[in-house]
Amino acid sequence: MSDSATVEPNQQQRYNPAEIEPKWQARWDADALLYAAEGHDSGKPKYYCLEMLPYPSGQLHMGHVRNYAIGDALARHMWMRGYNVLHPMGWDAFGLPAENAALKNNTPPREWTLANISAMRKQMRRMGLSYDWSTEVTTCLPDYYRWNQWFFVKMFEAGLAYRKKSKVNWCPDCQTVLANEQVVAGRCWRHEDTIVEQRDLTQWFLRITKYSDELLEGLDKLDGWPEKVRTMQRNWIGRSEGALVDFAVDGEVKAPGCAKITVFTTRVDTIFGATSVQLAPEHAVAKAFAAEDAGLAAKIDGLLAEQQRAREAGDVGAIEKHGVDTGRFAVNPFNGQRVPIWVGNYILADYGTGAIMSVPAHDERDFEFAQKYGLEIRRVIAPKAGGEEPALPYTAEDDAVLIGSGEWTGLGCVEAQQKMAAFAQSKGFGTATVTYRLKDWGVSRQRYWGTPIPMVYCENGHAGLEPGGVVALPESALPVVLPPQVEITQQGGSPLGRVAEFVNTTCPVCGGPARRETDTMDTFVDSSWYFYRYTDAKNDAAPFASEKANYWFPIDQYIGGVEHAILHLIYSRFWTKVMRDLGLVKNDEPAERLFTQGMVIKDGAKMSKSKGNVVSPDDMIARYGADATRMYALFAAPPDRDLEWQEEGVAGISRFLGRVHRLVTKYADVARTAGKREGSGSEVEQKVLRKLHQTIAKMTQDFSGRWHFNTSIAAIMTLIKELVEVEPAMDAGEVSAAAVAEVFRNLVLLLAPFAPFFAAEMWEQIGGDGVVFRTAWPVANEDLAREDEIEIPVQVNGKLVNVVKVPAGSDEATVKAAALEDEKVKARIEGKSVVKVIVVPGKLVNLVVK
Repeated sequence: MSDSATVEPNQQQRYNPAEIEPKWQARWDADALLYAAEGHDSGKPKYYCLEMLPYPSGQLHMGHVRNYAIGDALARHMWMRGYNVLHPMGWDAFGLPAENAALKNNTPPREWTLANISAMRKQMRRMGLSYDWSTEVTTCLPDYYRWNQWFFVKMFEAGLAYRKKSKVNWCPDCQTVLANEQVVAGRCWRHEDTIVEQRDLTQWFLRITKYSDELLEGLDKLDGWPEKVRTMQRNWIGRSEGALVDFAVDGEVKAPGCAKITVFTTRVDTIFGATSVQLAPEHAVAKAFAAEDAGLAAKIDGLLAEQQRAREAGDVGAIEKHGVDTGRFAVNPFNGQRVPIWVGNYILADYGTGAIMSVPAHDERDFEFAQKYGLEIRRVIAPKAGGEEPALPYTAEDDAVLIGSGEWTGLGCVEAQQKMAAFAQSKGFGTATVTYRLKDWGVSRQRYWGTPIPMVYCENGHAGLEPGGVVALPESALPVVLPPQVEITQQGGSPLGRVAEFVNTTCPVCGGPARRETDTMDTFVDSSWYFYRYTDAKNDAAPFASEKANYWFPIDQYIGGVEHAILHLIYSRFWTKVMRDLGLVKNDEPAERLFTQGMVIKDGAKMSKSKGNVVSPDDMIARYGADATRMYALFAAPPDRDLEWQEEGVAGISRFLGRVHRLVTKYADVARTAGKREGSGSEVEQKVLRKLHQTIAKMTQDFSGRWHFNTSIAAIMTLIKELVEVEPAMDAGEVSAAAVAEVFRNLVLLLAPFAPFFAAEMWEQIGGDGVVFRTAWPVANEDLAREDEIEIPVQVNGKLVNVVKVPAGSDEATVKAAALEDEKVKARIEGKSVVKVIVVPGKLVNLVVK
């Protein structure tokens, strides 16, 4: 069998993943360096491939598998492309579910969490995921969370961590505070049916707003992030340019600090059209008026109750607008006119200044309110071109000018905004300013299972510190370790507050008695920087070595769900900028590219434990094998689209692998012993090689672009179909042994990122050297991949008439001639004059006829 692929009939073993996969997993587990990243001096380009780390709930489901299969295929491909790859995994291990499980099962959160981690790690290994477990990070262990505390102290010293009393979001189920980003449609992000309440509490905050402009501007540089995510972050940051203007309260107000009402407006050019000032029900001036008038107080309380119900419904913007006239007036500083002061149920105390100037002629919301209550509507903006007055409300800004606005009449709106803001500042009653929707990140949580906040309150006080003042712990006192056994009741504040030996301590400055902070940190602190720890996971002297992080960062590809667009992703961007300013890293952004995979849908809903519709990969592996399970997750839909779960699809992939197994084992001896191919070979050989190299070219392009792994796998299926069709010809010796070897060697390499167990077994059978997914990725031969003939659509006046075949690489004249000689085309243009023939090389011919 020197020059043909003739194969003697033999009894081939059937594909059995239950034997193949454990065999290879055992070998891989024994090789500690198999998935380890190489040193910085490897001479290879680096590639940091990362999937978002999971919460250790105890069991993976197919939603997880899809995420990890995408990253695993990419990591394996990049190894085959010659990159030094970092592909780590860890555990977002603090959080509420562990406390809930402790209450339900009487199991300490640490014990419950670590047991789950062990179970999920075992599942990941069984899936054949290519993680370097030597870099594993577990956020609930002191060797990790001590650095949360270290960062917190550094931020405190830099003025980025501070404590204040404020109105906060409170989840009755979680029994803890939520950040604004954790409130979705008025409900807790963990409890979709639980209405979030508003409470006044003293809490710790991180000053994320210091980076508002940089977080916003940085989005323009993140070309590798989905536009949807960038838009969501832009909207959340919510930058608005405008002016703060003070309206003096007419008459005496007994409450201190209530002599004026400061409003924020983006349209100070319309201020001559302000016909009222409106306050949030909780505004200090509204409260001052209410304190002097019991009847008014009752009405304002009614507005506040309406607002709260709207919050609970999740859409304050859709509230039916109600207001109360306070009977008091404020003075417009631009024209000295007195305007009535109202309280509105749609004005929010925590948005802007909690007060607005109402300009009904030029604002849709104000117009609706003014019509409802009969307030004056005064036009002060008109089209620059003149003509008929436009209908109200007229909200134009460009190509519009001021009218009836004193010395600013006739100015364009944008110019007037600048000049009027400057005038207000020069007169001391206003200033140009920028506001943001983004608020500082409230990180205090009244829970046990989280990072203790490394602050103490000195009871006696000392030089420069009042009794009860805050003192940051020194690095030598870190970590502050969670007590191992704590009674968790979800009642009466943080469980740590009931542990006397934890609470009672000494002040690190004066040595006197002190009380520890008993709140713990928001668990999004843990996930804001974990990917840096992966680069130096065993470092006990620093969060990580800067030189290691600077080598690997930014992350080349980050993969995770779009539901983290606001929460995790904006926090991690903030944390990166803080670390940069601390001198720890050089990069401005954590990830150069972000991919948000679609969800796995079952029974019409996202697959999740809370919905009871999860499918365990363990069950699929037991029936069909890990490779079939992974390949189905990649094949059933484009990775950025939702996948509708169908178990039959996994079975179908298993049958496909069985067909590949039959072919590879049948021709294994040929592939193992054949020499290098020479010459062009027979027509059927050229056909097989053409399909092979077309498949290589397509898959290489897919991995370099949008990761249409579904079409990559479909291309392999098409290749297999062609191999089955030419099998008799191969058996008859019409395809050289060298060509058969080339086909099956490359076929196995193409499967390696998607089905690593299967590929390893087949690679061994055909005598491949080394580890299959450390072997160089195939390179497409353009000459072999080129079709002998190509199909060209022919249009007449833009309408498709027929498709003609021409030799590949034909010049324009040949293509034109073929189009004009086609019988269907001739019939369509008979009796007409061909005015023009447009030839798009390799794509299209269009005949323009009259």
